[in-house]
Amino acid sequence: MGILNIGTLALNANLVALQTTGNNIANVNTAGYSRQSVVQETVAGQYTGAGYIGKGVNIATIKRNYDEFLTRQATLAGSTQAADVTRSNYLAQLSNIFQGGTDGIGSSINDMLNAFSDVASAPTDLTARTVALTRLDETARRMRAASQSLDDLQTGITQSQGEKLSAVNTLAQNIAAVNEQIARAQGNGQPPNDLLDKRDQLIKDLNQYVQTTSIPADDGTVGVYIGGSQALVLGNKAASLSLTQNDFGDTLQSKLVITRDGSSVTMDENRLGGGEIAGLLRFQNTDLVEGRNLLGRMTTAITTSMNTQHQLGLDLNGQPGGDLFSPVSVNNILQPVAPATLNTGNASLQLDISNVSQFAASDYEVNFTGAAAGSITRKSDNVIVSNFNALPVSFDGLTLSVPSGTAAAGDRFYLKPFSTAANNITREFSTPSSLAVASPIVGQMGSSNTGSLQFSSLKAGVNPPTSVPVTITFSTATSPATYSFSGTGPFPNGTGPFNFTSGQPINLGGTPNAWSLVLQGQPQQGDTFTVQDIQSTSLDLKLNGGNATALMDLRDVPTFDGAALSDGYASLIAQIGIRAQSANYAATVSTNIAKSAETDRTGVAGVNLDEEAAKLLQYQQAYQASAKMIQIAQSIFDTLIQTLGR
Repeated sequence: MGILNIGTLALNANLVALQTTGNNIANVNTAGYSRQSVVQETVAGQYTGAGYIGKGVNIATIKRNYDEFLTRQATLAGSTQAADVTRSNYLAQLSNIFQGGTDGIGSSINDMLNAFSDVASAPTDLTARTVALTRLDETARRMRAASQSLDDLQTGITQSQGEKLSAVNTLAQNIAAVNEQIARAQGNGQPPNDLLDKRDQLIKDLNQYVQTTSIPADDGTVGVYIGGSQALVLGNKAASLSLTQNDFGDTLQSKLVITRDGSSVTMDENRLGGGEIAGLLRFQNTDLVEGRNLLGRMTTAITTSMNTQHQLGLDLNGQPGGDLFSPVSVNNILQPVAPATLNTGNASLQLDISNVSQFAASDYEVNFTGAAAGSITRKSDNVIVSNFNALPVSFDGLTLSVPSGTAAAGDRFYLKPFSTAANNITREFSTPSSLAVASPIVGQMGSSNTGSLQFSSLKAGVNPPTSVPVTITFSTATSPATYSFSGTGPFPNGTGPFNFTSGQPINLGGTPNAWSLVLQGQPQQGDTFTVQDIQSTSLDLKLNGGNATALMDLRDVPTFDGAALSDGYASLIAQIGIRAQSANYAATVSTNIAKSAETDRTGVAGVNLDEEAAKLLQYQQAYQASAKMIQIAQSIFDTLIQTLGR
């Protein structure tokens, strides 16, 4: 009976080995499947006087070929890749919104400013004026279109976030359910390989959305944590994830919230790590915010500059100019909402423009330490731009004041001066004759001048003009030449004498300057230049295009981080392009790392068809040999019975 027993055990062991190998081959393309191997052990031998006689083979277990370290590394690398690729893809879409070439905003801005060249050359030409208005309208339209595209991108992100959160919550519940099945199966003494594979794959899928950390428990379950320490799955219980607005109720920025047993915790975005949701949040809360602020800053600076300059001119009817574009308000201020600490003061803040050339494309946070003291933090780089002890306070071309109420220590406010600036920008009027392209002031060289002075430019600072007429008289008794003022005051800096430098502005001083004059060349003793109100002269203001020239000259004014106004859009494209390029590089690197990590994991856990085919032949031969053993045992048994029967 010993040989029959041995043959039967061997037959069963090799049959299981064949089944396991076949199962490996069948699951070669199954996601998350780990190659299984039969672990055989020798049956304890029977002692005899001649020694121990073997009694065959048993199956100890079905081993799952699995490396915990490699699996964890592959999962984390895949999570990082998902975040980087998601952010890179959305940045590519953001870059497409701000396209260059003739269809871009930059081209329309240049065309708009250049259109005033024709108006300056022929101020009474209604066709040239109509073209200028058309260019204004086209610029406004492209700014609105870009803003609408940003809103559409935000809508897509919100929808995508909802879908991914739903997937995360479903995966968390499935992991909890598998945890319970594994805990029940632990009692039979053998590992539930397929359930373990299923749980690992669920965790891997979960990490595509949000990076997790897994900690095993004694009962075979694993705890799944996100954000460093927040439990998403504990045993057979799963928490849920959702999104909420930031502390100030900003609808354009979101935070991740985890809810467990009725208690909610807002997650720190910087601790989320990888995953598509983390990539979406970083893009929405950082990249998209900067894109909006860059567009809004450019829109605010250009439209405000042009409105201000246009108001300094006169139209064909001698009336001061109005706004070319609908005025942009920077007074967008948010107070904190739950769960943030609510303000206890009753201060009402106001934000105004002080200098468009100093704008930074950013939001700001104001933290009060007293009624009129505190700090202002620029959110784009988290730099404190002002520690103030009195109000109003100026920073980055903006002025903050408290027109009513009183702030309390601990009060917080969020300033969003540019994020929605381009949403509703339009051309303000449509009458060509209302274009105020005439300068309200004119200048005239003295008829008896003997020097080489040449008129370069004269720009009004206020309208209607003040402090005119004024005569500038030069003296060359000393070096350098000097000049003095005479005529209508006031003269905030006095009447002189002042040193003269060719090509440098001459103005009366004060804020704002009544006018600014640039002369070039070398004056002689007694040379003069007179500044007058055009409407007090016999000159026809309809033939004057001085303010059109001033509008055209805005293109060369340093406005955006030192760049000219006409280069503002190029600067915007460059900043978005740098972000997109950097994100694309990070996505490429993390993709390569993820592929390498997955290759290492599958090298241990993956199914090799050539290897499995060789095992099939090996176990087939062993199975046939075991069957032969049983056949021989049967033959011996039959012979024995026949012999005893005689």
